[in-house]
Amino acid sequence: MLQILIHYGLHFLFPGLIAWVFFRSHWEKAWLIMVATMLVDVDHLLANPVFASNRCSINFHILHSYYAIGVYLVLLYFKKFRIIAIGLLFHMLTDFIDCLFMK
Repeated sequence: MLQILIHYGLHFLFPGLIAWVFFRSHWEKAWLIMVATMLVDVDHLLANPVFASNRCSINFHILHSYYAIGVYLVLLYFKKFRIIAIGLLFHMLTDFIDCLFMK
C-alpha cells in the first residue's frame, strides 16, 4: 500500500510542487505538461504481459531505457522542451524508486 501511495503521489502531486516552485508564473500549465509525460508508459503495451507487478520498468521498456533517459537529459538543454524533460526524468526517477521497492 505504501508503494502505491508513493508511486502515484510522485506521479501526480510532486510534479505539481515542482511546477509551483520552478514555474510559478504558469505552474498549472507546467504541472499538466509534466503529468502528460506519463504517456511515456505507452511502451508498456509492447511488453508481454503488459503489466507485471514484479518487473522493473527502467531499461526494460524502450522509452524507459538508458538511451531514452539520455535523450531526456539532452532535452533539458533546450528551454522549449525543459518542462517535458523534467516530467520525463521525474517519471523515470519515480519508476526507479519502484524498482528499489522490489529489492
